[in-house]
Amino acid sequence: MGLFSFLTQEIAIDLGTANTLIIMNDKVVVDEPSIVAKDIQTGAIVAIGKKAQQMHGKTHKLIETIRPLQDGVIADFHSAEQMLRGMIKMINPGKSLFNPSLRMVICIPSGITEVEKRAVRDSAERAGAKEVYLIHEPMAAAIGIGIDVEEPMGNMIIDIGGGTSEIAVIALGGIVCDKSIRVAGDDFSADIEDYMRRQHNILVGERTAEQIKIEVGSALPELDEPPADYAVRGRDLMTGIPKEIVVTYSEIAHALDKTISKIEEAILNALEQTPPELSADIYKTGIYLAGGGSQLRGLDKRISARTKLPVHIAEDPQRAVVRGTAIALKNITRYVFLIKD
Repeated sequence: MGLFSFLTQEIAIDLGTANTLIIMNDKVVVDEPSIVAKDIQTGAIVAIGKKAQQMHGKTHKLIETIRPLQDGVIADFHSAEQMLRGMIKMINPGKSLFNPSLRMVICIPSGITEVEKRAVRDSAERAGAKEVYLIHEPMAAAIGIGIDVEEPMGNMIIDIGGGTSEIAVIALGGIVCDKSIRVAGDDFSADIEDYMRRQHNILVGERTAEQIKIEVGSALPELDEPPADYAVRGRDLMTGIPKEIVVTYSEIAHALDKTISKIEEAILNALEQTPPELSADIYKTGIYLAGGGSQLRGLDKRISARTKLPVHIAEDPQRAVVRGTAIALKNITRYVFLIKD
């Protein structure tokens, strides 16, 4: 097995709209923003991941930053392939005599179309994969949380990522009912940008909106442990001069209210479609939250108040999906729900 493992690299990939994570040998070896910077004249990729993220919103006319994934699916095929290739190189930065054969398990949204699925598979193959397996995000999240997905027990998983929110009821190793909506973390950031423009007459960029979400983002206007007010710098729309204002978490909670309501409606819709025996299980087990978006302050309490069910946030929710993908990779023969053409 030693020689075989030397010739073959097995990697689990969470190809997310906001971040891409790669696990190899039970270790997270890549955790980078899903973004590339490209030279417009030559078409060459000049930076990937964190370096490209630092350039985002600050580029001159000869460089553009691209997010190859939108709403959980590949929007720019060439850039996605280049990004995957670059991130795989980050695993083995040193030059080797030969490139090992790659076996990949990649997670995909449950509402993905066949065409979008093919784009993920083709990007992986062109980035050097010899074998590609796909797994649905809610299933990967459930495995990553530590749920025995093959038990005859219903569990509801909500994975709130950057581009999509995946809501699924899982039992007997399959997804019984699911709801995939293209409303998630990116929409939270867009809401904050819009709110700052309308309410404070200040123009902020995508990166600043993301930072506001992290520092003072909240799903509830009243929290037991409120974060400190946050100073925001941007361009005054009236004068065009840079200025600074201070925002509170309560303001941001009002800004995010409509988008969070859409996620709540999707959860209620999924609960309505759930068979009664599984509903009885969910009443006991509650709802599990995973994904970076689930870290929004007070979101678990808000969903719990709306559904009247206990809500549990996964340990290290941002990595729950990639952890589950890695477990599925180690047990490829056991998990029949892995998709392979």
